[in-house]
Amino acid sequence: MTESPPAKLAPPGAGAADPPSEKLDRQVIVLGLVIVAGTLMAILDTTIVNVALQTLGHDFDAGLSTIQWVITGYMLALGTVIPLTGWAIDRFGGRRVWMSSIVLFVLGSALSGAAWNIESLIAFRVVQGLGGGMLMPTGMAILTMAAGPRRIGRIMSIVGVPMLLGPVLGPVLGGWLVQDVDWRWIFFVNLPVGAAALALAWWKVPHEHGERDGRASTALDLRGLFLLPPGFVLLIYGLSTASSNGGFGDAATIGWLVAGLVLLALFVPHSLQRKEKSLIDVRLFADRTFATASLAIFFVGIALLGSMLLIPLYYQSARGEGALAAGLLLVPQGLGAATAMPFAGVITDKFGAGRIVPVGIVLLCVGTVPFALVDADTSYWLLGSALFVRGLGLGSTMMPTMSAALVTLNRAAMSRASSSLQILVQLGGSVGTALLAVILSRQINDRIPQSGGGGGGGGMGEIPDRVREQIAPKLADAFGSTFWISLALTAVMIVPALLLPRRGVHAKDAPPPVG
Repeated sequence: MTESPPAKLAPPGAGAADPPSEKLDRQVIVLGLVIVAGTLMAILDTTIVNVALQTLGHDFDAGLSTIQWVITGYMLALGTVIPLTGWAIDRFGGRRVWMSSIVLFVLGSALSGAAWNIESLIAFRVVQGLGGGMLMPTGMAILTMAAGPRRIGRIMSIVGVPMLLGPVLGPVLGGWLVQDVDWRWIFFVNLPVGAAALALAWWKVPHEHGERDGRASTALDLRGLFLLPPGFVLLIYGLSTASSNGGFGDAATIGWLVAGLVLLALFVPHSLQRKEKSLIDVRLFADRTFATASLAIFFVGIALLGSMLLIPLYYQSARGEGALAAGLLLVPQGLGAATAMPFAGVITDKFGAGRIVPVGIVLLCVGTVPFALVDADTSYWLLGSALFVRGLGLGSTMMPTMSAALVTLNRAAMSRASSSLQILVQLGGSVGTALLAVILSRQINDRIPQSGGGGGGGGMGEIPDRVREQIAPKLADAFGSTFWISLALTAVMIVPALLLPRRGVHAKDAPPPVG
């Protein structure tokens, strides 16, 4: 594959032959903030709608089995479009893909806010997801090529802010808008933010034009397009149905999962044959560091997004908190992540991800233990402190692991490698959410048979206070048992983490420039 010279993605004014300093210069920092402005919208929307489901069901007179597609449709659209990002960047350039994605996302937001029935809302959320799916991997590709390998850890700390804060700020913002304004504003709020992000991108994202020489590498991988995105769609759809169709043993769920896995398996020999011209070059996983970091990233997605299902649901169902209060109780985790990420980036660049990621995993496990031991009246101060520790662990884990995956690769592979990592985070989050929802539902049904497995979230927030007082100990015990599973899935990350590089990237280690 022939790539555009990385100098085209370098910050304006940077000399192509000058080695970058280890500190982030002002132009790269500003570029990072521009990218954050765009990615924050898409990441907020993965969680901001969760607190509005009850209101949407009431306004549109639809049951939870239908309303949940407002979230599932968005997530499926994200999974579908991410594999196209690497090809689109190579063909049209990062700036064009970035700005087009913002426009599509804002259009989908405006249409979702104006939806007149549940069917139109689901359709417009798919449009929104198609735009949002390309934002994060495109932003990562632009920044990694601009910053250079020696500064990937630092720049990833900037990119990681919306990824870690979004699941925290989303429920808070969504809860406030639904409670005090109007549910339509959970979508309309993206319009001014998107307009600002588009203006900033026009001003600061470097001009580069992708490949224009007409060679075969610019051709879209059509066979891969019919294998990989549908494979992910079927797989994620199967995972999303597991929490409501009797678990992973349900015949329909197994059918969807098997169909998705078959398509993904067929993509592997196709990619090996087409090599760098495929949507995702599976040969990247022959690099031990990339493969190890990719496995860790998958489990990070499980730990982060899976837990974001359990924690607010515990506060709402077992403790009777409202949506806004539950969102506010999640703030300590975001503060912990914001505290750890700058230090984690510096340590990763200087000493390697293998020095910081295992520490982050230990912190994640320590912060999860109080939730595994939770009861009906566990102190909020204890849980808040535990969330802060979890945040420290997440901030020391996600971005350093992504940095380790990219740092040994040639710049020519970075855009497609970034897309692969984003897919793994998305897939890990889907696995974690579906698996933990199934386990929680069964745990609650075992303890409270009359609930009908409502622990998946259906109707839990509507339990009368008098009834909740009677069943709260059983609910808390069900959540605690599920958190033990979450803790085990988090602890598994220590295996690939111990195999990550234990030294920083120096000038002599930097991959040679392309071109």
